[in-house]
Amino acid sequence: MPPRVLCVVGPTACGKTKLGVLLAQKYHGEVVSVDSMQIYRGMSIGTAAPTAEEMAGIPHYMVGVADPAENWSAARFVQAANQYILDILSRGKLPVLVGGTGLYLDAILSGRTFAPGSGEGAIRRELYARLEREGIGPLVEELRRVDPDAAAKLHPADHKRILRALEVYRETGKTISQHDRETQSLPAPYDPVFIGLAFRDREDMREQINRRVDAMMAAGLPEEVRALAASGIPSTATALQAIGYKELLPALAGACSMDEAAEEVKLRSRQYAKRQLTWLRRNPSIHWIYWEKGRNFSDALQIATEIITAQGLQ
Repeated sequence: MPPRVLCVVGPTACGKTKLGVLLAQKYHGEVVSVDSMQIYRGMSIGTAAPTAEEMAGIPHYMVGVADPAENWSAARFVQAANQYILDILSRGKLPVLVGGTGLYLDAILSGRTFAPGSGEGAIRRELYARLEREGIGPLVEELRRVDPDAAAKLHPADHKRILRALEVYRETGKTISQHDRETQSLPAPYDPVFIGLAFRDREDMREQINRRVDAMMAAGLPEEVRALAASGIPSTATALQAIGYKELLPALAGACSMDEAAEEVKLRSRQYAKRQLTWLRRNPSIHWIYWEKGRNFSDALQIATEIITAQGLQ
């Protein structure tokens, strides 16, 4: 049987960090963050990375491990996270996977590997240059010839994945569709129990997100963004595409007010939360705990404990 892991999932601002710590304390666990932006150093406010106080003595991994100038792929993230998970298991502890980046979590739990490809090499640059010159049409046609399955699945507006599929084929001689079929047959490396957190009323989620953004602004998010921009990282860096950073950069440049930028952060955060829920609700294995108004973590811990016991995870 594959080893057991506990997963705490949900949209942004739903309390995953706190419940994850409470469960790690109860079940002798250690936390692995599954958040594509919390990996970057110097971005603790905008990504809501757990503070030392919030960690409450529980080891946390995959938080602040990357330089903001780096562009981590999903493949690199999964490889690093798996090393921590296996280390936790080897010491007889329970891995508690906490986060809202659904693609990364699914990849970890399924054991799916990502098709090889440099991502930032000469082939990708050539494809981007061709996109600029000719538009997406000829690239879609090329993909239809070499990988009709991938072309049928991808929307013409999904430039990133179309270029990725062409890159994989050119670099490896194997289509991304063939790679996906091969990896889908691999056995799952872990046996997860899912605890999901969400607000029953969408308006309550909206208000919680708004309060969180206000708290981030008061805690110094503009200064954090200013320091990140002044560090010399390129404007195309993944870190600067994070919600809370790309919206504040225009305000720091004088293109809009800081209040307007904060409202944009709230809007983008709410939209992101909706996308997270859409992704997560495709998973029938998630046991949901719904907040009514406020977030009562003692009640949530009790409910989660009952779920975990019923699932045979002790």
